[in-house]
Amino acid sequence: MEELTMRKISRHELYTLEHYDRIRADFRRRVMAHKKNRRLPVGPHATLYFEDTLTMHYQVQEMLRAERIFDARGIQDELDAYNPLIPDGTNWKATFMIEFDDPDERRLQLARLVGIENRVWMKADNQDCVFPIADEDLERATEEKTSSVHFLRFDLDDEMIRVLKGGAPMAAGIDHPAYCYTVDPVPEDIRLSLLNDLD
Repeated sequence: MEELTMRKISRHELYTLEHYDRIRADFRRRVMAHKKNRRLPVGPHATLYFEDTLTMHYQVQEMLRAERIFDARGIQDELDAYNPLIPDGTNWKATFMIEFDDPDERRLQLARLVGIENRVWMKADNQDCVFPIADEDLERATEEKTSSVHFLRFDLDDEMIRVLKGGAPMAAGIDHPAYCYTVDPVPEDIRLSLLNDLD
């Protein structure tokens, strides 16, 4: 499979259920190694998982396997669901997870963290912070609580892309009254991986 991280997945690239069953262990190892450079913890309880073609290819294959989907319509439905989560060359797309092991603590914190999904930011060098467009597919929060999972899109302007490609350091953070953390700089392996998402 071509390694361009922002290319959408086409149906002919997917493995049949039978073939995927044979290669699944090796494919999973490859994806897990790739994901290490696309996972960015922000503070102790929030993590950004940046998506790309390979992570979504894996997600689609796992869904087809779990649901035993092999008909053309079902396969297309999965592609239609996951292809929008692949970056377009001028943005980053991430699954944002708020993680508390204890269910009671999680409930309490999700009530305190309403709106946190809109307060995550990415930054290049001394440029302005870029805040995301959150949950374009469906509303995941209410006035009483936020969700533990959100999908974020960070749109970057030409200047930010130019600066990043020129080697500028990258920072990330969350600026919410109940949760304020900064990662500065973003680790180099993650920075280099995210550069691959940009045209």
